[in-house]
Amino acid sequence: MDFNFTEEQSMVRDTVASFLQDKYDFETRRKIVASESGWRADYWQAFAEELGILGASFSEELGGLGGGAIDNMIIMEEFGKALVIEPYLGTVVIGGGFMKHSGYAGAASVIEGIVAGTTTIAFAYAEPQGRYTWSDLKTTARKDGSGWILNGHKAVVVGAPFASHLVVTARTGGGQREAAGVSVFLIDKNLPGVVTRDYPTVDGGRASEVYFENVSIPADALVGHEGNGLPLVEKVLDEAAAASLAEGVGVLRKLHEGTLDYAKQRKQFGRAIADFQVLQHRMVDMFIELEQSVSMTYMATIKLDESDAERAKAVSAAKVRIGRALKFVGQNAIQIHGGMGMTDELAIGHYFKRGTIIEGLFGSVDHHLRRYEGLSFGAAA
Repeated sequence: MDFNFTEEQSMVRDTVASFLQDKYDFETRRKIVASESGWRADYWQAFAEELGILGASFSEELGGLGGGAIDNMIIMEEFGKALVIEPYLGTVVIGGGFMKHSGYAGAASVIEGIVAGTTTIAFAYAEPQGRYTWSDLKTTARKDGSGWILNGHKAVVVGAPFASHLVVTARTGGGQREAAGVSVFLIDKNLPGVVTRDYPTVDGGRASEVYFENVSIPADALVGHEGNGLPLVEKVLDEAAAASLAEGVGVLRKLHEGTLDYAKQRKQFGRAIADFQVLQHRMVDMFIELEQSVSMTYMATIKLDESDAERAKAVSAAKVRIGRALKFVGQNAIQIHGGMGMTDELAIGHYFKRGTIIEGLFGSVDHHLRRYEGLSFGAAA
């Protein structure tokens, strides 16, 4: 199998890396995080107009550049290296994923807005009681004439403060945890009755608690088939998990690189600590974890178009491998740096925090171990 990137994909990587090196250094990122808005809308427009990357993963028929999941992987890894805050994952990977896979009538129009940088999307799917059971929903949508009335509460909606639209899961039938009866809606965040409470997250991002209070939504807000949205949600979340793992690879690269550079500079007993064999072994172990994570990310991304079972197994296997790598590499990076590793002024602590968030994003290591076991051996996942 050929693992080399195409000329176009290499060009995307180089373009993104060059932009971020010039415009998104660590101090600039700290200022963005500390700002009132929490992101750079002008950078988002630059992603759309100057770089053209917001359309890289969409087919030409939908107004994109003809790429796919590998393009998302390439871009997300570069974003991981720079700890980019802007909502590529929620908008392009998740929002775009729902548009591509659902047969939604308005998909071309929504994707046009994404590619142009005018439409930003956050995925409101998690609820306080649900943990990693995507069908555990108290949010409901009931029929009201030709439209729907939406009520409920979504927790930790990442990127919602930046979003113009929300993709929302709601129960339109069945019991609270049943697979049947889950529907997906795309709504304007500014509709009457949508209430948000915004807050910063530990890794420098922004999220919201989102409350729906008798929100009237039109019939054409329904994405996919009524009551049969769970398979669509699982497919899009697997694609999002694979993209987040690529971001994790970028984080791992910077954690290893930063630790190696620090160890060469930090002296103890008159010698650089990189000369001590025990730390050399530890940094080699960190490098091995990184390289294994790269391979597993490639594997998960390549298998996204296979059957539901094979796709899910590949993503869960990668989540376990890379989740463990993020924990191991992150903890050792902090330990080698010492207490200063967690100070706000040093980049290494920010990478550790982001890596910790990615580790649990879309399912923890334990969750994906159980899921893999269930898919492989028929046990209850």
